[in-house]
Amino acid sequence: MTLTVIVFLLVYIAMGFGKLPGFKVDRTGAAVIGALAMMAIDSITPPHAWNAIDYRTIGMLFGLMVVSASFVVSGFYSWTANRVAMLKVSPPILLAVLILVGGFLSALLTNDVVVVAMTPLLVSISLSRGLNPIPFLLGFCFAANNGAAGSLIGSPQNMIAAQGLDISFVGLLQASAIPALLSLPLTWLVLVWLYRNRWYLTKENTLATPPKTTQETLNVWETAKAGVITFAVIINFIVTDIPKELIALTAAGFLLLNRSIASSDMLKLVDGNLLLLIMGLFVVNAAFAATGLPQQLLTDLRSYGVDLNNPLALFLVTGVLSTIVGNNPSVMLLVPFLTPEGNADSLGAALVLGSGFSSNLLVFGSLAGIIVVEQSAAYGVKISFGEFSKSGGVVALLCMLLAAAWILFAL
Repeated sequence: MTLTVIVFLLVYIAMGFGKLPGFKVDRTGAAVIGALAMMAIDSITPPHAWNAIDYRTIGMLFGLMVVSASFVVSGFYSWTANRVAMLKVSPPILLAVLILVGGFLSALLTNDVVVVAMTPLLVSISLSRGLNPIPFLLGFCFAANNGAAGSLIGSPQNMIAAQGLDISFVGLLQASAIPALLSLPLTWLVLVWLYRNRWYLTKENTLATPPKTTQETLNVWETAKAGVITFAVIINFIVTDIPKELIALTAAGFLLLNRSIASSDMLKLVDGNLLLLIMGLFVVNAAFAATGLPQQLLTDLRSYGVDLNNPLALFLVTGVLSTIVGNNPSVMLLVPFLTPEGNADSLGAALVLGSGFSSNLLVFGSLAGIIVVEQSAAYGVKISFGEFSKSGGVVALLCMLLAAAWILFAL
């Protein structure tokens, strides 16, 4: 048992720090090594490890990543960014448009893919207008995290929660869409206030070498096809009892079967590292659960008045845990120990709102934050830890208060 606990703690230390201290091992590497170590020390047998991986979650996540990737290769994101760039509006209005676009796209498509596709374009747009790119990048990032909390297909942790608690698309939409929507104007207000005198570039912060981005032509047919299939996926999620992973994988199959776009161009946009991370954590968490320690911890928490099957308590615990180890690992850690009895939708909302809204506090709280900071740095735009947390902290706090009020009084 001792070795099992040590491996578990090392894996989640890597989740919190982004890497295993002293080693060149990132989160995905730590999860995979942890899973292998659990089998090596006989904490879990290989057959049990294989069975611990929830193929439904992996299948749905893979399928929806392909669906989202189809909008990238069709040029839709580039076209959208260029349309926004041509708007003759003031910086605060431009920020509002980007926040709305980021929130909407992330609710319908996997937010990480949206952020990967749009970040270089946002840098190019802002610099071409002589604008400080940081508030626009942060606004889009925060909106992607918050907007994604509004639907089942918005982010990986939403899919994990939905599959684990058997929540329907409509059930989660009704429970979380309104606070997700209200979080967008809150995000805009915070950034407009904090950057009210810093909208434009100065001589001190002008980039010596502007970023070079590829402007792709919109493929109307491929975009329309992707849109129709996305609509069909959502409709099937709502009105049929077909397993969600089969719906997503079928959609992916139709999109990969293509005469003009190579399947390899779409598949390279699928986040294989994230899929491996989730698979590894399934094994690590199952091995740790077999020790009985998590169950004992939950019993101890209940004796102190903390019941994770209470939506508000779960929301707060999820928010704190997501800040420490990230949103996907925190949801994966909590879901197996929840026993919903008629309140699955409320618990699902607590998980997705707690993990989504709190993830704006720190850079490593979400993959979207990491992507924005790292991709921006590659194009010469430095977003420091403090810069991110200064605005992200206020956004996270206000949105968490909003969500807590919603859970307490509306669910």
